[in-house]
Amino acid sequence: MPRSLTSAVAKFAEAAPVFAALGDDTRLQILARLCSDGPLSIVQLADTAAVSRQAVTKHLHALEQAGLARSSRVGRERIWELQTKRLAEAQRYLDQISQDWDAALARLKAFVEKRED
Repeated sequence: MPRSLTSAVAKFAEAAPVFAALGDDTRLQILARLCSDGPLSIVQLADTAAVSRQAVTKHLHALEQAGLARSSRVGRERIWELQTKRLAEAQRYLDQISQDWDAALARLKAFVEKRED
């Protein structure tokens, strides 16, 4: 495999945990809440969730492992906040895939148009 392709595959593989974490509806809703409402406690997040507080905790830990959220202790509560760096990296990966597809479609169009002549 060419070096540039190996590098691209490695970069896309780094983004896989982010997309896996975002693939769950509950985690996506939790992230949306953290994005719109700012740092929140587990109690606040569980108030509007369709799952138990324990389930919210498990989802938050999955988001943390993916680099999408982090927590800090404030008194007896654990406050969770969105981490935008990994989302920005995932956006760059999606932009690269989009550019690659655009280039591939342009090559296909040129090939088809050449064949029609």
